Amino acid sequence: MPLPVPEDVFSEGMPAREGASVQEAFELFSALAPKGWRVELIEGEIYVVPPANGEHEEIVSELNGQVRDHDKGVGRYTGIGLSLPGTTATVRVIPDLVIAPKGSFDDQQEWHAPDPVLLVAEVTSSSTARRDRVQKIRAYARAGIPLYLLIDREAGEAVVCSEPAGDDFTHKHIHKLGAVVPLPHPLGFDLDTGVF
Repeated sequence: MPLPVPEDVFSEGMPAREGASVQEAFELFSALAPKGWRVELIEGEIYVVPPANGEHEEIVSELNGQVRDHDKGVGRYTGIGLSLPGTTATVRVIPDLVIAPKGSFDDQQEWHAPDPVLLVAEVTSSSTARRDRVQKIRAYARAGIPLYLLIDREAGEAVVCSEPAGDDFTHKHIHKLGAVVPLPHPLGFDLDTGVF
């Protein structure tokens, strides 16, 4: 049973309380967040995200299935925590979907290094779209994650980011949702977004 937490504790991009470090505040929010809520630390700000709606989860499930159909040798992880390098502090994110070789996260750790990750995918919602489009692109590029797939429901687009370099990806290809979207190496298959 989750601990009772005042509603104003869970606000978008809330700064840490005076006297507490951002990391301490992040750990407190993580411990107190109701089941199903995600707590992330990005560029010094704490974000608490409620559970996703059904449409969001249908898209994540379809992505998961298409990856499985293409390559049964990779693991498809939802709810896995990644600890990424930041410019001044560690970034903690929980992507909607992480693709990595099977067994990459078979330990008891809550937060994992991004080294084995082949692809991260985010599906936007009204509360996460800006972070998914801006801050997470920077975070995933800095971490050297080869592919970032952004399913932008609000814009009706699938954005494939590849070849990370510094704070960005060298290549970004934008496709209208409904199209067949080529995913480059290391996955190398066509994703059918027509079912989204």
